[in-house]
Amino acid sequence: MRRAPWTGSGRAAPAVRPYRAARDGSRTVAAVRHRLAQGGTERGANPVELAVLMPVILVLLFGSIQLAALFVARSTALNAAQSGVNAARVLDAPAGAGEARARRFLRNAGDWLVGWDQRGPSCARNAAGTEVTCTVTGRSLSVVPGVSFPVRQTAHGTVERWTTG
Repeated sequence: MRRAPWTGSGRAAPAVRPYRAARDGSRTVAAVRHRLAQGGTERGANPVELAVLMPVILVLLFGSIQLAALFVARSTALNAAQSGVNAARVLDAPAGAGEARARRFLRNAGDWLVGWDQRGPSCARNAAGTEVTCTVTGRSLSVVPGVSFPVRQTAHGTVERWTTG
């Protein structure tokens, strides 16, 4: 056994046994046994640290998924509103063409935007009849229980018409 080095505190440091290769010749096994044999006050600290950090990690994970669901719902609502505007701005478009196209888009888009069918998409022309506006409202899909964000997207466009000149 080696002599312990001097620590400067008046006491000698505890003796450390050098590790030897295991009988099967595996240096890895010997190194792991040596490290575990030293142990000390840090033994078992990793599970405690993980138990403290795991709730924070889970909140960040589910929060980021909820944020992504919000952005997908906003994108879905905006695309439905733009689709409604494109249908309503065509020359001599029927009265409910914009709403019908937006509903069809939302049915085909999936469940990223929930609650849109309660009020339904709305499309309206201005007083002069030169512009059309479509609005889609709903809520984002909830990944975290009890958390749901309202979504409202509007698209505008000019109505096609014949002009002279």
